Amino acid sequence: MNKKIELLAPGGDVEAIKGAIVAGANAVYCGLDVFNARNRATNLSFDDLCGVLRLAHQHDCEVFLTLNVVILEQELPSLIKLLNKLVNTGLDGIIVQDLGTFNLVKKYFPNLDLHASTQLTTHNEGQIQFLSKIGASRVNLSRELNLDEVKSLTSFAHNHGVLTEVFVHGSLCIAFSGQCYSSSVSVGNSGNRGRCSQACRDEYETTATGNNFPLNLKDNSAYFDLPELVDAGVDSLKIEGRIKGAHYVYTVVDSWRKQMDKFKQTGRLLEDDSNLHKVFNRDFTNSFLKGDLTKKMFIDNPRDHSVEHAVTKSQAVSIVHIQKAKQGLYDDKNKIGDELAEKIKGLSIAKQQLKLGFSGQLGEPLVLSIQVKGNNNELGTTYVIESNEQLKKATHSILDSVAIEKRFKSFNNARYIIETLDFDGLAENLSLPFKELARMKNKAAFMLNDSIEVVEEVDVPALVNHPKTHAGLSANNLSSMSILIADEKDFHLCDVTDADIYFKLPESFKKGCTKYIDLLLKNPRLIPWFPAVLIGKDYLEAVNILKQVRPKRLVTNNTGIAYKAFEMGIDWIAGPFLNTTNSYALLTLQEELNCSGAFISNEINRMQIKNITRPKNFKLLYSIYHPILMMTSRQCFFQQTVGCKKPSIEDGCMLKCQKATTITNVKGVSFAIDKQKGGYPSIYNDEQFLNMDVVTDLADLFDEFFIDLTNIGSGSKAEQNKIQLIEYFEKMISGQGGAKDQLTQMIPLSTMAQYRQGL
Repeated sequence: MNKKIELLAPGGDVEAIKGAIVAGANAVYCGLDVFNARNRATNLSFDDLCGVLRLAHQHDCEVFLTLNVVILEQELPSLIKLLNKLVNTGLDGIIVQDLGTFNLVKKYFPNLDLHASTQLTTHNEGQIQFLSKIGASRVNLSRELNLDEVKSLTSFAHNHGVLTEVFVHGSLCIAFSGQCYSSSVSVGNSGNRGRCSQACRDEYETTATGNNFPLNLKDNSAYFDLPELVDAGVDSLKIEGRIKGAHYVYTVVDSWRKQMDKFKQTGRLLEDDSNLHKVFNRDFTNSFLKGDLTKKMFIDNPRDHSVEHAVTKSQAVSIVHIQKAKQGLYDDKNKIGDELAEKIKGLSIAKQQLKLGFSGQLGEPLVLSIQVKGNNNELGTTYVIESNEQLKKATHSILDSVAIEKRFKSFNNARYIIETLDFDGLAENLSLPFKELARMKNKAAFMLNDSIEVVEEVDVPALVNHPKTHAGLSANNLSSMSILIADEKDFHLCDVTDADIYFKLPESFKKGCTKYIDLLLKNPRLIPWFPAVLIGKDYLEAVNILKQVRPKRLVTNNTGIAYKAFEMGIDWIAGPFLNTTNSYALLTLQEELNCSGAFISNEINRMQIKNITRPKNFKLLYSIYHPILMMTSRQCFFQQTVGCKKPSIEDGCMLKCQKATTITNVKGVSFAIDKQKGGYPSIYNDEQFLNMDVVTDLADLFDEFFIDLTNIGSGSKAEQNKIQLIEYFEKMISGQGGAKDQLTQMIPLSTMAQYRQGL
């Protein structure tokens, strides 16, 4: 192992970060108490972050800050204020999900290094190009990818100047990250805002296969896959666990550090992973990396497996032996805890103390002496700064302790605290131009900022709101309507409406099949609608469709297809699963990738939507009727529910399987598990999303209101009369009375809770 690979550790609090540092992490990722996707972690204050940065850098450990949530419009001033502070911290990178944050950082804070979060669901080459274009220097590859896919994408990323990181240990989501809305839908806590309530760990009514936790995956561990990850060229091995404590972080990082060092020195692996089993785990799997998606990935218990593992390993049967095995585990845990406590006891993130001394006589320069005290009160660096001008006898403005303290009090900040101000060597009744005093202060700030120029605060200009685009609008500038279909049986709907008609393409294609190319060429009115997840050959087939058809316009939920559309000069619209929630996200899409319009996220409410600023010549769209997707997975939801005769998922499963079932949680709420031909298994809410209020609330904002007429997510529910639905939706959008009542009767099981509660 010649190439240096980063070991990237989680830090949910200061003690966990200390544990990661002493265990040998090359970098840690942590969050502040705002804008990060682990609200359940303790997280850091800004002062904590500055102390952590100093401590980590003293130990050659980098620090990445997680700003990995979608940003709401009203939060933009606070985000900009935070970015203005972060630019002067020495931070090594920020981990970002929100597309608008990329725009702000690239334009106004270019010295901040941007890393693409796992929430951006990166799994194909086009997505790497998309993220590179908007400013990402590294990407976190989706956890669902296998080693061959990781190797291929890493090679591609390196050819485009982008680094890759891969999760190698910790909790696994069964859903594609960034595409899971289960927590948002069920309890109003969005994973896109760091509030995931882990519905996949919930208990459900016993399924036909006898499982009570049918969505619960084992934890990820690639501990013995290090040679393959090295061969894949991965730049960073990332450990999950920002809601875990210092004991967990130290144990896991220490185990991985020893494994990596052993492999680097000898080319061989350690065979003992026992310490990984002594901290919280749900047992381990590496099946995503191995591409072996079997029932063995699941465990019917979301709680800690460490005790059960210890008992099983000891082969204990009697109560006495079981208790002995448990006690042995607890003793080992305590031993590791004592080891950790000993190693971190001298580490501190306390602010460094400053002693400022001012001296000078008439006709001499003013001398500023700065002494920096270390954490253990030892004397650190001393800086001396002299004025360029000589002190003169004061005529009106006296240079005294009050005047000096007023200008230097800002050194009481997140990094330093002024212990003493010494004026004993400064003669009385002297003066110095205040611009010279300001120069000395700025030079002192430069020195105390590790001799890096302090970046002046950026005043980000207000955005200009532009009116609707008029193309395609009906009389009186009303919003137009669009519909989505996914079946040739619905082509007749083209004859009953003038609405734009999108055709949903599947997530998987038979290699070389021209079915969808022929279909779109024969029906030029259909606007292709690309799904959120397109991996490997399915992405390549989707790109081929794009090249062969060259539609005038498309909608895509996949940023890889977005990049290809941009590259080919095809008019494209950002779909609803790109999680667009603010004005700067729209600017990123338009300015960087020539996007012509975007769906606004259905997770945000009226007040969060209404102040979004529209770029010039840009369309805004909103879905008012659709099945509510909760999650999509590369794993199979049927293995643990109704069962499947196949031992593992294979390529044919995507193209052939059309199973459907439901699962019911212990509160009696049922959810439809739906597998469309050519699609990934998905779970949908029992209710449909129906929001007619937005049509009157925000008519001035939206150019287009969208209705989903596919049968996806309908489960066993009877198919609707789609012609009637179109008729009533058109009447409702145009303001005709009675249409709302008709739609309410036709769609009795519906909700718009997300529009009311928002994020």
